[in-house]
Amino acid sequence: MKAVRVQDLTGDLSGVELVDIPDPVRTKGEVLVRVRAASLNYPDLLMTQGKYQFKPELPFTSGLEMAGEVIKAEPDSGFVPGDRVMGGAKTGAFAEAIALPPSALRHVPEGLDFPQAAAMGAAYQTAYVALVELGKLEAGQTILVHGASGGVGLAACDLAKALGAKVIAASHSAGKLDRLAAASGADSVISNQGRFREDVSALTNGRLCDLVFDPVGGDVFDESTRCVTFGGKLLVVGFVAGRIPEIAVNIPLIKGFSVVGVRAGEYSRRFPERGARIARELDDLASTGKITPHIDRVLPMSDWREAFEAMQSGEVFGKIVLEP
Repeated sequence: MKAVRVQDLTGDLSGVELVDIPDPVRTKGEVLVRVRAASLNYPDLLMTQGKYQFKPELPFTSGLEMAGEVIKAEPDSGFVPGDRVMGGAKTGAFAEAIALPPSALRHVPEGLDFPQAAAMGAAYQTAYVALVELGKLEAGQTILVHGASGGVGLAACDLAKALGAKVIAASHSAGKLDRLAAASGADSVISNQGRFREDVSALTNGRLCDLVFDPVGGDVFDESTRCVTFGGKLLVVGFVAGRIPEIAVNIPLIKGFSVVGVRAGEYSRRFPERGARIARELDDLASTGKITPHIDRVLPMSDWREAFEAMQSGEVFGKIVLEP
């Protein structure tokens, strides 16, 4: 079968190839899935460079998440051939087939096609863990979402609106702001370049934000410490900007806010019963049309380089999906 394989760790994708590899062998208990769509996530790019916290042994098949149809499954797995499923693991999704334990899969919610299902998992799980599980989001609160034009950022905007929050969507790209206003469903859209606290203060009548969702880091994090209201939370999701910021602890002490680290995958691994509940709640929201993953583009898997380069250059608006 065809698969996107990381052969060597490089900064320019020169160690990544589309190659033929043996079909996966389903061990006892696993579910064999024909992949119909697989979505690109930022950790996929980082793993090609050896910069992600999880460092798989080379060579490995890239791809965190996918959606497809069950080919073979054990009778007690909860799945039968032909079932539409979504899920994944830390690697292996960018291939024509994948074998996974039943716990790594769930049925595709009604109303979602394969690309949408593939794009939903990691982004919405991250948003839910950050905003609901750790942020304790309540209806009527004000949320500032950075990196709002990316897959995770758009998921955070979508979920927060579905749960009754007021959303301020922020992006560093002036060219994306108009598009973001239309696509995110946010109440307001701002640029997060430079000193954006004044914009946040004006939009909130000086109250500032209950939650700040930050997958960007760097200067955005620094300025965000000035945007959190007393008793609020600054949710640290990632460092797309490249610089891992530091904070003097007297700042959250004096301003009375919390800095909360978000590792959504690890959260669900440590608390599997909560992870299962999160998946059910997200599936309910998706099946009733209250949340919908935003797809930037769908590409054949042979165009994997275009997908990775778009993510590397920050040109992605939503999620990019590859189809075998």
